[in-house]
Amino acid sequence: MSAIEIIFFPFVLALGLSLFFRGESNVSKFAALGLFSYMLSFSLSLFEQLPEEGYLLLGEFLKVERFDFVLRLQVDMLSTIMLTLTSVLLILVALSSWSMKNQALYFSLLIMFSGAIFGLFMSTNLLWFFIFWELTLVPMYFLVGVWGAERRIFAAVKFFLYTHFASMLILVAFFLIYKESGAFDFTLVRESMLLSPVLIWWLLFIGFAVKMPIFPFHTWLPDAHVQAPAPISVLLAGVLLKMGAYAMIRLVILLLPETSQQYAWVILTLGLITMFYAAFMAIYETHLKKMVAYSSISHMGLVVIAISTMSYAGLSAALYEMIGHAFIIAPLFLIAGFFHHKTGSWEMRDMGGIMQKAPYISAIFVLAGLGALGLPGTMGFVGELSILISAVKSFGLWMIVVALGSMLGAGYIIWTLRRVIYGEMSEVVKATNFKMNMMEFLALAIFALFIILFGIMPNTLFEYINPAFSQFSSLGGAL
Repeated sequence: MSAIEIIFFPFVLALGLSLFFRGESNVSKFAALGLFSYMLSFSLSLFEQLPEEGYLLLGEFLKVERFDFVLRLQVDMLSTIMLTLTSVLLILVALSSWSMKNQALYFSLLIMFSGAIFGLFMSTNLLWFFIFWELTLVPMYFLVGVWGAERRIFAAVKFFLYTHFASMLILVAFFLIYKESGAFDFTLVRESMLLSPVLIWWLLFIGFAVKMPIFPFHTWLPDAHVQAPAPISVLLAGVLLKMGAYAMIRLVILLLPETSQQYAWVILTLGLITMFYAAFMAIYETHLKKMVAYSSISHMGLVVIAISTMSYAGLSAALYEMIGHAFIIAPLFLIAGFFHHKTGSWEMRDMGGIMQKAPYISAIFVLAGLGALGLPGTMGFVGELSILISAVKSFGLWMIVVALGSMLGAGYIIWTLRRVIYGEMSEVVKATNFKMNMMEFLALAIFALFIILFGIMPNTLFEYINPAFSQFSSLGGAL
């Protein structure tokens, strides 16, 4: 299957599954798992073909050359890493959704999302990038709005409106780039070609900040997470937020480096505010899934701090933290959703002593929580340490304040473990059977393996991450 086919075939497959395999047919979930596995194989094969520098051209399609409207598919190390991460998460989300109701429609939407997100990471034409960016909203809107909790419609509409408004700012920036440079392909655009790089920078920065999300543009995310089914929360945190971070790196930092350097203090300030604000919100939260949502936002603040350094070490650390965040936050969301499904409550006061009833699931929750607070031996420790080092190198010793974020993380994680996993067993927990579907537990076990494996051997990831930012190589890489 070629690059163009791997983008558009999922749309055809999704339509066919939704029309001919309605209801609870197992065909849809096996088709989704097979497609996502092939996408992973395709992504891994790209690593062997990538040139040492620049992009690997995968083809040009649907040409309208007069307006530079060409679907030019190109990948480099950064986009290939994102394709691989997305494929892994899609496989694990499919396993986590094994017992989801109305499977044909549910997995059809997942498949549609996979085509759009692959198109986004492979397209270097800004117009096609925008088309795929917007297409990802459609399946996510329905996945939240149909399979979510009581206020799912409100959360889905809020999510759509926030991100769509931000997309309009991005589109204006793209047309300004075309007007001033004569090209939509961002590999051909240089900052020196642009007459108004500051305006373009602000439009792109705000547009991508909403998607990440950065304070004060974050308010759509807690509602979306709380109302979304647990596997879709994994997609929100593991893929959609990473879309924003990827675009921030690709189209703000790398496309407009001089303007980004000028406004690095803005990125840094908002990153610090995001990290501390969300951490304090997590400490005071009694709703289990909302606590995990604020923890997720706090960790994205760390990613923003790393991006603000605009250094090889900082960008490498940011990309590692993006991967680590995806693998750590995913089991927290999945297990929080499982606990809610079994106990009928999100409130931590209704839980307690779950370790005694579900020791293996609780152990994975504890491991992911310890990874979130940055325990040595987990991905969280490596990500936070590398960000701290790069921030201190770039901005001075005062950036040691970043370590306070880990201390706050330890506060809300340990307090959560005390109330939910350990302590006296509540009456609700005593009356609950915590048996889990084997496929769903397999997904949790794989996440746990990644958290430990890449925490103990981070260089296995950094060997691929560091070359993604070769243009900053004179500044030194991470680890």
